[in-house]
Amino acid sequence: MNAFNENVIEEFRANGGKVGGPFEGNANLVLITTTGAKSGRAVTSPLVYVSDGDRIVLIASNGGADKHPAWYHNLRANPELTVELGTETYTGKAEFASGEQRAELYDRMVAIMPQFDDYRRNTTREIPVAVVHRQPA
Repeated sequence: MNAFNENVIEEFRANGGKVGGPFEGNANLVLITTTGAKSGRAVTSPLVYVSDGDRIVLIASNGGADKHPAWYHNLRANPELTVELGTETYTGKAEFASGEQRAELYDRMVAIMPQFDDYRRNTTREIPVAVVHRQPA
């Protein structure tokens, strides 16, 4: 994990889900902890999300890079994850949207954070959209 992500995670946990820097004032930040597809280790990633009812939607944009982010591969191998949202922590299960649902959810993220439109223009891959369902406690 890089130092930037480590600092965001530390600040998120210390301040009840609030962070500064490039995420200042962004209420749509979540921490997800996935199981490494190859390593089997717990890996935490800070991501932006969009709400969809009681679900959260994650965009595997990887900043518009031509490869999927590591967390995408982790969720494909093991769709169960831990979600830290504000001061709440719960278990979730991810599924990947397709077709019209995927396009609609991606456009909802663009409406909140327009740079996601640039991300999809910067790559030839179809950027995956993960929908995370809260699991019963």
